[in-house]
Amino acid sequence: MHDADGEDAGEQVAAFADDIFSRFLGGMESLSIYVGDRLGLYRALVDAPATVAALAERTGLDERYAREWLEQQAVAGILTVDSTAGDPRFVLPAAHAEVLADPGSLAFSAPLARMLVAAATRMPELLSAYRAGGGVGWAAYGADARDAQGDINRPWFESALAGALASVPAVHQVLSRPGARIADVGCGHGWSTIALARAYPDATVAGFDVDEPSIAAARTHAAEAGVGSASFQLRRGEQLDADGAGRYDAAFVFEALHDLPDPVAVLTALHRAVRPDGVVVIMDEAVADAFAPDGDDVERVMYTYSLLICLPDSLSTEGSVGTGTVMRTETLERYAREAGFTGVTVLPIEGFAAFRFSLLER
Repeated sequence: MHDADGEDAGEQVAAFADDIFSRFLGGMESLSIYVGDRLGLYRALVDAPATVAALAERTGLDERYAREWLEQQAVAGILTVDSTAGDPRFVLPAAHAEVLADPGSLAFSAPLARMLVAAATRMPELLSAYRAGGGVGWAAYGADARDAQGDINRPWFESALAGALASVPAVHQVLSRPGARIADVGCGHGWSTIALARAYPDATVAGFDVDEPSIAAARTHAAEAGVGSASFQLRRGEQLDADGAGRYDAAFVFEALHDLPDPVAVLTALHRAVRPDGVVVIMDEAVADAFAPDGDDVERVMYTYSLLICLPDSLSTEGSVGTGTVMRTETLERYAREAGFTGVTVLPIEGFAAFRFSLLER
């Protein structure tokens, strides 16, 4: 039997089976990257090729496991092997080291494997939520998810946020006001808050989050960075206006609005808390304006985040609107108008990972 293009149905089946196997292989190899990341094996190989015995000694790893992991990484194309003298030495190429062991690089990708593991370990609860409703809260995903989220965004905030905001005069001028007060809602590990404080040293920047371990980590990061103008509080975004209207010159929500159970309530609080001549900026995923089944890789990865992490997290709160990671511009515009803003303007900031910056208009 052939389809309209003349391709045999059996060939279609075989091709799709191969595709599924490739996806399985990618997942399993991602778990091997998790092993190397969490056990410090990639860091131990940076600028220092190692034999099996040498890596085991450097890292305290059982030698039999060290051999299996090193050989698997070589077969997977992550490590190369130098067999010119004596026992084979396993080498982490410089380009691969930047991706897997350099937390300051914009290419740093090892945390992605942590996020995969965090989601996979919550599968029983996820299946239950899918059947019965409800969700799985962020705290349940544990340190792997928190650390992954912080570490994957850190280099972008540290290296690119200041320049991105400075490129938009209307935003930069507000942030440059003497004594400006800036709020960072849903700050997580605090790298965005720290970046704002560094870029605008005359301002005071407050980071807010509902996850206590994240706030603790943010305070540690700020102290280690020597950034005294950044502070952190355990507080819901809906409470931002509790200290009075017009308290802030600017407020940001970096990659968090889609997670919030009641985004309109949070934006309403921001509308009150920020001065009329201030700015409110939302950074969220740069997904397409409308669903299409031939979505690009950004759509694909954001839907997986939504299925396994963001939507269950949001739905773990009773009454949640359940936005999900794939928040279209039309959805943000609706939330903004319901909160009292007049509209949304997409800012001309491009190339900032897979994110879109939007200014909420008064």
